[in-house]
Amino acid sequence: MKTPVATLAAVAAIAASTLLAGSAAAQVRRTPIPDSNFPISVAVTVPAGAETIYFSGVLPDVADQSAPKGTPAAYGNTQAQTHSVLRKLQAALAAEGLTFGDVVQLRVFLVGDPQLDNKLDFNGLNTAFGQYFGTAAQPGKPARTAVQVAALPAPGALVEIDLVAVRVKARQ
Repeated sequence: MKTPVATLAAVAAIAASTLLAGSAAAQVRRTPIPDSNFPISVAVTVPAGAETIYFSGVLPDVADQSAPKGTPAAYGNTQAQTHSVLRKLQAALAAEGLTFGDVVQLRVFLVGDPQLDNKLDFNGLNTAFGQYFGTAAQPGKPARTAVQVAALPAPGALVEIDLVAVRVKARQ
């Protein structure tokens, strides 16, 4: 888990990148991972004057009402939960007139899956994630951090994701 100082340093780096991009064309610049198809960017630079929108963490919906309440079985595995969360975030973005193409950063909080001896299911996360980012329909790849947490506010949930999106304003 990132310390508050490391998180603050990351935010400062993003702010500095934003200031440096002021003379560039009004578009988000994404630096890909070299020689990789992985659906995230090493860095994302936001032009000056862009409106930044922060979305709170989203938890998955219960997928199986017949499963014991408060268990991962009620929500599904990491891949299913990631799909659920990303669909909810997609709707939240749409309500603001945005799409996944406007997303510049995501933070993913993962709980170890009891079905996998409490290990994180990065494969499940990335399989679902790759269907929303870095695709032909949505080629933008945001910066992303994934951390392990002991638990989430919804017992049985394995995934929570928050994100930052930008609305690039036309240059005047």
